[in-house]
Amino acid sequence: MTQRHERTALSSLAGLCGGLGLLLLVGTAGCTSTNVEDVAPQPGTVTGPKDTGTYPNLNIPPQQAAEQFTDADKDAKLARLQAEQAAANAAAAQAARTPNAAELDKLARTHASDTLKQIEGKCDAALDPTCK
Repeated sequence: MTQRHERTALSSLAGLCGGLGLLLLVGTAGCTSTNVEDVAPQPGTVTGPKDTGTYPNLNIPPQQAAEQFTDADKDAKLARLQAEQAAANAAAAQAARTPNAAELDKLARTHASDTLKQIEGKCDAALDPTCK
């Protein structure tokens, strides 16, 4: 019988302490909050919209962010771009020329033996200038 009363007393004491702890946490939480209007924005940060109490005037035409291109500017930039494209295409065509069939046949005959010499350590100064 005494055990039952001790358990009840302990559980009610634990509940009372937990309740007091919760009350203490809730009470101190209100003390640490700050007023949003009192906090100054940091320099360089974007602030949100502000309620001025009036409606915005939507009849003001938007300002241009940059000076607009004229037709002459557009034509000059387009001509320069096409010239650079033509130069790049010419360089690519020069680099991608078709190889000579005789060169390809020679490479096919010698490539395997040259690679094996390098793998086996029999270096050839013509193939590897760092070989000694």
